[in-house]
Amino acid sequence: MLKSNAPEILREEILAQARRESEVIVRRAQEEAEALLAKAAGEADKLRRDRLERARAEAARRRELILGTVRVETDRLRSLRVEAVLESVCEEVRRRLATREGIEYREAIVVLAAEAVGQMVGEAFIVRIPPADGSGFGQGLAEEIAQRVGRSPLRVTISEDPTVTGGGVVVQDLEGHQVCDNRFGARLERLWPELRRQIAMQTEFAVRSEPAGVVT
Repeated sequence: MLKSNAPEILREEILAQARRESEVIVRRAQEEAEALLAKAAGEADKLRRDRLERARAEAARRRELILGTVRVETDRLRSLRVEAVLESVCEEVRRRLATREGIEYREAIVVLAAEAVGQMVGEAFIVRIPPADGSGFGQGLAEEIAQRVGRSPLRVTISEDPTVTGGGVVVQDLEGHQVCDNRFGARLERLWPELRRQIAMQTEFAVRSEPAGVVT
């Protein structure tokens, strides 16, 4: 009876062994597949993070480029605006000097001449003025200038000179060794660099202080 059942028993044992081995193989395959999937997921996540970091870095780089361009353009426009304001101020000053608008002209002549004489050495000076001004000032201009200088002894002579144009005075000593061109135009040219610097500083501050979105 044992002999007759032996093949069947052997077959069952072989099948059982095969099932056990197949289960082991399947389990190992599953474990390997899970490990591969986990590794692939990790690599994919790392790749995603790397790409994200690169994208962020590129976005930051482009942002800085754009901001840099905006800053350069903003500074350029601001400089143009400041220059336009300075030019308009200078032109307005020239216009007022040319028309003598708002100027007490006789007083201005006295001040300009006294200032020039006060910076020179000597006792005798010639104040050259446009011929048109000579008839309009009347008498006593030389004495008034000398008094304003406040130095003694001092002799001031008024000379009408057609080469003196544009308003103001040209002052010199008798020998012509000391000459001060205090005409309006010449004086503006001398003073303008410092005036321009001060106006530019104030204008630049005003422009930078404008609220965002203000367009002028």
